[in-house]
Amino acid sequence: MIGNEGLVGMPILLGAETSPLEAMVQIPGSALRIEAGVFRDEVGRCTALLGLLLRYVQALHIQVSLSAACNARHSLPERLARWLLMARDRATSDRMPLSHEFLAMMLGVRRAGVTVAVGTKGRQLIYNTHGQVTILDRRGLEGACCECYHTVRNEHQRLVP
Repeated sequence: MIGNEGLVGMPILLGAETSPLEAMVQIPGSALRIEAGVFRDEVGRCTALLGLLLRYVQALHIQVSLSAACNARHSLPERLARWLLMARDRATSDRMPLSHEFLAMMLGVRRAGVTVAVGTKGRQLIYNTHGQVTILDRRGLEGACCECYHTVRNEHQRLVP
């Protein structure tokens, strides 16, 4: 998950010409774009930029690795809380246009599973209506998630302050 703190296109930074992966916009916002050649030139010219980007790659690697482990080890309500907190951090808003169907796709579960997970503890922590999720109690949501969220957030802050 990438938001206002990051960028897509890591394969270009790492020397690849193409990637089989696709980026998908999940929450509306704005973005900047730079041509691959110009990006390579700037990174080659500015060692401080290269260092920052490599630390970001490390933070992203930690996020992806822990997300995979989290999906295998933690309960759906914990994973949903983690995902909503990560989305909130990147969207910088407590209100996000997210449907149960979309959340199910992101978490790799059936839509009904998201509905049950939202219903178990989520009523006090989030408000959910027709494609909108609003975080009502961030601290409570942090308490409901697994340790993966805090580890990823802390590592990201350490590597890319």
